Amino acid sequence: MSQSPHASSAWHRPMLARHAGEEHRTATALELLFDLCFVAAVAQAASGFEHEITAGRPGHGLLNYALVFFAIWWAWMNFTWFASAYDTDDVPYRVLTLVQITGALVMAAGATKTLEHGDFQIITWSYVVMRLAMVSQWLRAAYTDQERRPSALRYALGISVLQLCWVIRLTLPHDGGIASFAVLAAGELAVPVWAERAVGTTWHPHHIAERYGLFTLIVLGESITAATLAVRTALDTRAEFGSVLLIALGGILTVCALWWLYFAQDAPRRLKTQSTAMLWGYGHYAVFATAAAVGAGLAVNVAHLTAHGALTDVQAAATYTVPVAVFIVCVWLLDRRTAQLPTKADALPPIAALAVLATTFTTVAVLCTGVLASLLIGASLAVARREANES
Repeated sequence: MSQSPHASSAWHRPMLARHAGEEHRTATALELLFDLCFVAAVAQAASGFEHEITAGRPGHGLLNYALVFFAIWWAWMNFTWFASAYDTDDVPYRVLTLVQITGALVMAAGATKTLEHGDFQIITWSYVVMRLAMVSQWLRAAYTDQERRPSALRYALGISVLQLCWVIRLTLPHDGGIASFAVLAAGELAVPVWAERAVGTTWHPHHIAERYGLFTLIVLGESITAATLAVRTALDTRAEFGSVLLIALGGILTVCALWWLYFAQDAPRRLKTQSTAMLWGYGHYAVFATAAAVGAGLAVNVAHLTAHGALTDVQAAATYTVPVAVFIVCVWLLDRRTAQLPTKADALPPIAALAVLATTFTTVAVLCTGVLASLLIGASLAVARREANES
């Protein structure tokens, strides 16, 4: 039996599973606040990544960006799926969610230090605080939802053990290195798979798709903000207006095309099974990370223009073209994996991604990338219209 979050006192409601087919299920105001605060952490991670590239440490910056982004993404993702099944919107639920929001803001404050110096102290402790708040939520669910108690207890146990391991990792030389991070990250990814095998939770397909879409939208918006600040800085330093305009135009075309490409999916209709949903959800690590990196890459190219008076070079261009190409391929793979039948348009995204990568070796990579991404959307629409007329 499911229960509406408005069925009893706002101070405390039994945490029972919400119905997976509940009508008019949309993101709440608390979830939107949660997203905005997590995007602050994303923005700081992307800014630190940009700084590392500009400082001539692209490999170091990329590695630490990937690690920091995992912590941000995984904390966001776990709350999102839990809220889809157990959002009671009572006082304890809100307080525990605000604890996670606080952890995200602390993580945002520590992101730059981690990117520059590889110091994971602040990131780890803020992450552990957020995850322990989730343990409390799962224990509440286990207490009141008898049918799904085995799953809830597995979540609580798995998360608790891993948080202890994350803390122990801090005591190891150099924080245990990449190997220890990879092992613990794999453990985090395995917990939902193990827990859901007991009894599946009642996540809501439309709600999940909307939450992921909103986060993608906000991250792309953050990329636009970062790019705008970079362009303004370039104009303040009296960089050549025509060159700045070319980069800005390419950035606008790219972001609009990536938005169009992402929201052309029909995820709610296709998220029908647990395995498909997990694959789709996990795959968004690359989608979110590259969406945020697009803004950082654009800022790097503007900084290169300001410093050297040239539109771009291969290294600066790659910081932009690679994230765009990966975003295109990932969205294509996620949509293709959940689609029931292949279409003629399936060949377009990988071809476009390869073409985008080829522009890395041109002097107008950002503009070419924007044009190619726009052509991908136009070609996809043309193919879809032709298939509709033929059917």
